[in-house]
Amino acid sequence: MREKEIKRTTKETDISLKLNLDGTGESSVNTGCGFLDHMITLFAKHGGFDVEVSCKGDTFVDYHHTTEDVAICLGEAFKECLGDMRGINRYGDVILPMDEALIMAAVDISGRSYLGYEVNIPTEKVGDFDTQLAEEFFLSFVRKASVTLHLRSITGTNSHHIIEACFKAFGRVLKTASSIDENRKNEIPSTKGVL
Repeated sequence: MREKEIKRTTKETDISLKLNLDGTGESSVNTGCGFLDHMITLFAKHGGFDVEVSCKGDTFVDYHHTTEDVAICLGEAFKECLGDMRGINRYGDVILPMDEALIMAAVDISGRSYLGYEVNIPTEKVGDFDTQLAEEFFLSFVRKASVTLHLRSITGTNSHHIIEACFKAFGRVLKTASSIDENRKNEIPSTKGVL
């Protein structure tokens, strides 16, 4: 089983996170930020990952540290679950609709951290969540997970729909890329022999 538990405590957040890459999409998420809980729940469901997250953060300041640190823990857990990445598909891509929003997402589990983020979000907030924190989440994840992730909004006018489509697409591309190719389960998916 590709499972990992991460605990991370700083002066800003106290986080416990469990990730099972070969789960059924079950989740239990309590970050202190309702919108972030919703997004991680969607990520888990659409990726088929089992995710448990508990975070006590300095939300009296804002949701920045909570969002960033949860993504750091998720990225670390994801990388550790993959080990030497033997047998994975490595790549995943999707064009995902959410009502009027249309998101393109692509990932390469490459060992190289890069975020290509061209997502136009028309409002500064969804509820009390700063919409710029969506980019911060994905940036923090790719830095810890050592993956290349591209997210691009093709269309969209509703900020909630745009961000929701990003998280659903994020789950789906990671599921595809991290899944084991049974025909090559003993191979590293690189001509270099290492990722």
